Amino acid sequence: MRAPLEGVRVIEVASFVAVPAAGTLLADLGADVVKVEVPAGELYRHVRPRFFGHQSDFPENPPFHMDNRGKRSIGLDLTRPEAQEAVRRMADRAEIFLTNLLPARRRKYGLDHETLLARNPRLLVGAINGYGSGGEEADRPAFDYAAYWARTGMMDLMRDAGVAPSLQRPGVGDHAAAVNLVCGLLAAMRLRDADGRGRYVETSLFQTGLHVLGTDVSNALVTGECPPRHDRTRPPNPLWNSYPTAGGRWVLLVMVEPDRYWPRLCAALEREDLRSDARFATAGGRATHAAALVAELERTFQQRSLEEWRARLDTAGLIWSPVQHVDEAARDPQARAMGYFQEVEHPTAGRFETVGPPFRIEGTALGAHAAASPLHADARAVLREAGLDETEIDRLL
Repeated sequence: MRAPLEGVRVIEVASFVAVPAAGTLLADLGADVVKVEVPAGELYRHVRPRFFGHQSDFPENPPFHMDNRGKRSIGLDLTRPEAQEAVRRMADRAEIFLTNLLPARRRKYGLDHETLLARNPRLLVGAINGYGSGGEEADRPAFDYAAYWARTGMMDLMRDAGVAPSLQRPGVGDHAAAVNLVCGLLAAMRLRDADGRGRYVETSLFQTGLHVLGTDVSNALVTGECPPRHDRTRPPNPLWNSYPTAGGRWVLLVMVEPDRYWPRLCAALEREDLRSDARFATAGGRATHAAALVAELERTFQQRSLEEWRARLDTAGLIWSPVQHVDEAARDPQARAMGYFQEVEHPTAGRFETVGPPFRIEGTALGAHAAASPLHADARAVLREAGLDETEIDRLL
């Protein structure tokens, strides 16, 4: 079947993760995405797995390919006026323009949405920055570690009581922001279908973080209070808590409706004595005596391995999960059965797997199957398509 965005041209002027990840989702949907990089290639392209502590000689950066698969590549020095004009001419023939340049730099290079829309009134301009395009911090540089993780309160909350704040993992907020931007762009395409007008669409890492943490933020907006951090030794609901097993592995119980699952858990644990204990008979009693119950559950879980508990908890129909390592998640049979990973082809690295698009459309094949193009590989073709003649192309390159 025809890909949803087949025939849609996208120009992307962005580096690192958030906006490139949005460009990849558009490529997964069938769009022709042209990535504009600095002439030497962005830093993220050149990182190797060893930089992240892996014992691997893989010659490319797998996360770069995840967030840039299916795109064509051109390197341009945007400090040169003729390069700026070349990008504007590329945008003149595109339907979507993506960028994470800070607002002041967009204006400096003539790549702000006002300039681009004046030239191409049907263009959709999508952008992500740290804190939004207005206010005093519009041009404040940021990564998701700062704007999404630390600034929103997420970094403070996502730790047990008494534990120092820790870093999030790379790209977590970026990928959430990418999905938000694509959602806005697809809605704007619908509006353009109705009235023929292009539009500016944006999200920020800060805005995305507030939305992701929305349960706590919405409570804070009403109460003016910060929620308490989770204390796994005294949780309000001991059936919504983590427990160590024999061998040093962990399980996470997620029985949000504890009374419904309490008898089943006791049976799976072979702890009918806990079920008959008056202290633990109700959700309120289990909350009041949480420290005592957690100690009992922890002692019981430590008597068997994770694999032994897996069968027992599944047979009982409980809501739980093993606390997997990332390499285990990459081999997870359910992820494999659902096709959450896909192979891409690279001219020097060969075929390798990457994370596919985070959604499915029935009857439609999604996902770009080519890795990111080698740097500058498509420069001449892209510039010719933008209407530049060979003399102009030679001057630029």
